[in-house]
Amino acid sequence: MWKKSIILTAASMLVAAAALNGFGASGRDYIAIVGSSTVYPFAAAVAEQFGKTTKFKTPKIESTGSGGGMKLFCAGNDINTPDITNASRRIKMSEYEKCRKNGVIKITEVKIGYDGIVLAGSRAAPQLKLTKKDIYLALARDVPDPRGGEKTVANPYTTWKEVNSSLPAMKIEVFGPPPTSGTRDAFVELAMQGGCQKIGWIKALKKTDKKKFKALCHAVREDGAYIEAGENDNLIVQKLEADPDALGIFGFSYLDQNGDKLQGSFVGGAAPTFDNIADGRYPLSRPLFFYVKDSHVGIVPGMTEYIAEFTSDRAWGPEGYLADKGLIPAPDAERRQSAADAGVLKPLVLGK
Repeated sequence: MWKKSIILTAASMLVAAAALNGFGASGRDYIAIVGSSTVYPFAAAVAEQFGKTTKFKTPKIESTGSGGGMKLFCAGNDINTPDITNASRRIKMSEYEKCRKNGVIKITEVKIGYDGIVLAGSRAAPQLKLTKKDIYLALARDVPDPRGGEKTVANPYTTWKEVNSSLPAMKIEVFGPPPTSGTRDAFVELAMQGGCQKIGWIKALKKTDKKKFKALCHAVREDGAYIEAGENDNLIVQKLEADPDALGIFGFSYLDQNGDKLQGSFVGGAAPTFDNIADGRYPLSRPLFFYVKDSHVGIVPGMTEYIAEFTSDRAWGPEGYLADKGLIPAPDAERRQSAADAGVLKPLVLGK
């Protein structure tokens, strides 16, 4: 469980400033942002608006994946490290500890809204109606032996019809993100583990053998049916255009932006639409975040103003420009709390 610590004080800001070697007159004069490919289009839209409407330079953003962004962000406090990292899942305990070890003690978490993870394909192909169990059986490295019993075998399924007789005889070929991606983490937890737990004897392992349970539910097959396509979700979209029988895994915003070419698979009876994700009917939804290095606020020009722009209703509200990009806005009360926390810099502290 995460708790909030005390507000960053002026004194600690001065200490942080003194520790930032190289900042001063010759320091960096733009905000450096890294992280999630899913959050990238939202951060880019805010950065563009920020650059147009303020006196500050447009932030520079790199799409490195959530894990890659955290690695760079937590490397230290100096001028060569990012100010903000985007994430399509919450910071991990190991990342938090790495930050602290490297002197990145105060980090403010900002939940920006929600997103759906979609399995999308070409409009030229049949629209699949999947369950979480179908997804697990299609993409897990090891699956229950089709002949029965409480044992597993290397995944033998080559078509969706073999997984579920109601599905078409399309080859199982899925382009997806690598292990460094927050989308991959969330997909494994929401879709694969969700489907894995539909199998009674595997679900029971969660209480008796957590290590084996995780190995069975989280390991993605490596025989060519699942193809790691890097951190560039636009590249996955291009691959689906070239291969109409394949599916791709990415955030809802990319489906929303390419609705003329792609269609999302149903999951659990619900289509991946803005409304279904917003009200919880679509089961593969997750929160999105960015993390601020508090020691850089007041040192790197424009950070306070960038955070204010991102957390304004004109950006992340129900009628904001990020909703037009596919962001699912958080409820009003949640947005107000997130904006308040970001405004006063409430760093996260891990507590029991």
